[in-house]
Amino acid sequence: MPVQRYASVIRLRGELEAEYRALHAAAWPEVLATLKRANIGNYSIFLRDGLLFSYLEYTGEDYAADTALIAECPVTRDWWARTDPCQQPLDSVGDGEWWAPAEEVFHLE
Repeated sequence: MPVQRYASVIRLRGELEAEYRALHAAAWPEVLATLKRANIGNYSIFLRDGLLFSYLEYTGEDYAADTALIAECPVTRDWWARTDPCQQPLDSVGDGEWWAPAEEVFHLE
């Protein structure tokens, strides 16, 4: 399968930046293992001017099914219970979205 690239954006609540950084500095092993089992790799989150930018590469065959498996993991749901309060969705997100998908406009292989 060819690599599929996904990027998304969300605001970071400034008053919770230290907590968000600390959580990711010691990311939970089961959360990381679940991401890998869901065919997600080369995953990064960047911060600039209060915006978090996420980039990941997906190598599976069914992104929706694999991300649903992530959401079913109780440890991941506990992780989100800690990280989600640190985030604030953009005004432009669609119904049911948390992180706003970003459109790829350029790629150099």
